[in-house]
Amino acid sequence: MAHSEIKAEVYCFRSKEGKSINFEFRTYYDSVLKWSGAGVRYSTSKKAIDLVHRSTEQEELLYGRPYQYTTTWVEVADGALTGEYQMVTQGGRVDGMTYTNYKSGKKYSFDHAFNMEPSPKAGCQW
Repeated sequence: MAHSEIKAEVYCFRSKEGKSINFEFRTYYDSVLKWSGAGVRYSTSKKAIDLVHRSTEQEELLYGRPYQYTTTWVEVADGALTGEYQMVTQGGRVDGMTYTNYKSGKKYSFDHAFNMEPSPKAGCQW
């Protein structure tokens, strides 16, 4: 039986416009099982919302530079698909994060709070 460690990454995000919205975004990956998962927890909530990976697209913007990845996760709340998160990364940098609410169709944009140093244990300290 192969043993692997689940790799966890934690990101903190703040709303770009409108009212102040902060959330913690966690991803998990098991390289042996080829399994991934994610969750989001808003600063005003103690409960995390489950996310399911939908797709990852890669694009070479400039030859020789790191690829840009656009990853989409679907939000599953109370057994229903309620929205989706889309994160754009290049190299080790997060260039954008959006959330689209399926019911209202409203799209929200977020900035990566890169000055925070979250840990898998403590998360984002708002």
